[in-house]
Amino acid sequence: MNIIQLLHTCFRSILRNRMRSLLTSLGVIIGVGSVIIMVALGEGSQRAIEARISAMGTNLLTIMARRTINRSGASVQFRFASFTRADVQKLKTEASFASAISGVTQGTFNAVGTQGNASVAVNGVEPAYLIARNWKVDAGSFFDEEDLPARNRVAVLGRTTANNLFGSAEGALGQQVRIGTIYFTVVGLLESKGAGMNGQDQDDMIMVPLDTAMTRLNNSQNINSITMSVVSKEYMEAAQKEAEFIIRESRKIAEGATADFDIMNQADMIDMASATSKTLTTLLAAIAGVSLLVGGIGIMNIMLVSVTERTREIGIRMAVGARKRDVLFQFLSESIILSLLGGFIGIALAFLVCRILGALNIPTVINPAIVAASALFAALIGVSFGYYPARKAAGLYPIDALRYE
Repeated sequence: MNIIQLLHTCFRSILRNRMRSLLTSLGVIIGVGSVIIMVALGEGSQRAIEARISAMGTNLLTIMARRTINRSGASVQFRFASFTRADVQKLKTEASFASAISGVTQGTFNAVGTQGNASVAVNGVEPAYLIARNWKVDAGSFFDEEDLPARNRVAVLGRTTANNLFGSAEGALGQQVRIGTIYFTVVGLLESKGAGMNGQDQDDMIMVPLDTAMTRLNNSQNINSITMSVVSKEYMEAAQKEAEFIIRESRKIAEGATADFDIMNQADMIDMASATSKTLTTLLAAIAGVSLLVGGIGIMNIMLVSVTERTREIGIRMAVGARKRDVLFQFLSESIILSLLGGFIGIALAFLVCRILGALNIPTVINPAIVAASALFAALIGVSFGYYPARKAAGLYPIDALRYE
């Protein structure tokens, strides 16, 4: 029997029982579709997490003051060993891998505009903060280095804050906003960034010059953290070690002693998030893959029933000259075709579901390698679970088969 005759016979047998063939392939359809969808959801969430981390800045290092504990008898006091201007300046002077460095102070203040008031996060930063954190000004301008020593009362608003305080973002430019008890002039609007890693709105914030925040708002010389961007991702580890050495030296912390600060590496955050997401994706894909095995068992069961039902047909084929291998190939081919059809329908279903999820703003990324692997696995399911029924059919004796009622 040549290949064309074999395929013609297989498709004729499959189409003779359309509903049973569809139900036979249903396990493979669900299995293949589930695997592709689960992996697409996993990779989509992974890219979304990486994009959110990357939106925080390019090759970012964040140096944060660590909480220290002071024990005096039965009392315990907690304090943060904040940074000073000297720490920031020494890092700017000696860091060889940095592209931008900015001290940062943070606080929450009541802000009042012409159309409303709200409790808003206020960050005191330097102009280099825009470069380090990959922020851009959408309208107006950002304050410059001259505004720092002059302690000018200028502010740059996020879109959400501008809308809440002034009714519209564009209407905020040039207006006066009261932060605490101090009036500031709105000189710029930040581009929209959306939700951050913690789910908070990154557009609900105000930026003011670092020195202005320290003296006019916080009444303190303390700097909460230092933000530093590195010239290239390949230098992240070296930059982190260098920054730790410089800050230790500035704060007179001996080598081997416990530092009173921590350095958060953005690359480590991305790697950690990616590893966690990949683990979850693999787990979900493995769970979905179980349905593929169930589908394979379903194919084997139906093919065994088909062999029983078609025993007389097999006997007639053998009586007119069909060899055992012809019967074997016929039933094996039917099993593979059913499995492949289920695989292709499952792939089409997965693409449709991913498109619907994308329209609902749920990130999905279909991996072509997973699609190809799913199709190949579907064929292997057909071979693995179709071989036993095919061999049983080929092992029938023609005379016994012809006697079967």
